[in-house]
Amino acid sequence: MRKTRIKPSAAASQRGAVASKNAEQPLPAGAEAEGARAKRSVARREAILAAALEEFSAHGFEAARLDDVARRAGVAKGTIYLYFSDKEALFQALVRSYISPVVGTLEHVTHVDAPFRAVAEQLAELFVREIVETRRKDVIRLIFSEGQRFPKLAEFYYREVISRAMSAVRGLLRRALERGEITNEALVRFPQLIVAPGLVAILWKSLFDRLDPLDVRAMLHAHFDNVFGVRRPA
Repeated sequence: MRKTRIKPSAAASQRGAVASKNAEQPLPAGAEAEGARAKRSVARREAILAAALEEFSAHGFEAARLDDVARRAGVAKGTIYLYFSDKEALFQALVRSYISPVVGTLEHVTHVDAPFRAVAEQLAELFVREIVETRRKDVIRLIFSEGQRFPKLAEFYYREVISRAMSAVRGLLRRALERGEITNEALVRFPQLIVAPGLVAILWKSLFDRLDPLDVRAMLHAHFDNVFGVRRPA
């Protein structure tokens, strides 16, 4: 028995032809111009943030000047104020753009249902790859050096980064304790004991690495072995 091929109706064919014709039509000139302006705006904002990171890293928060940020970014100083109300807002945006996404990844990784040691190894690799081996470590170093003189910056960084990271690590440790993967309850009370070598690594890289290079990955793995008493598989 031959199958009957169902042909589209004339109206359906006409609608399809119209849709195809519309899909082939270019965007109106106004839409293209708007899209181009949006791309330029994003590019300027990114350039300003990159320039701010360079200036803050070289001179510190207090000494860094928005004139120099603008010059490095290739924009007028007034352009900065189109995106950021002042130098403090610029620094906060720098943290949100460079550090907060890494914290988000950390929060995701800590919810992975896997043995504690495996998750800890993933977090160590994340820290080395996304912080130690990038300019993000300079943002953290700035908090170390400027936080006491500018407590609002330290408070912002605590809310945006530290509190979230500590909550994620504490939750991971609590789960490991409940599963019997760790036995020391003090680690849950003081998750700073787990992350402290990461802070040491940033300070060491900033001050002494040219004199005595530090293998951060190896140090973190040795730290895990020391704390948990478990060697990584060879």
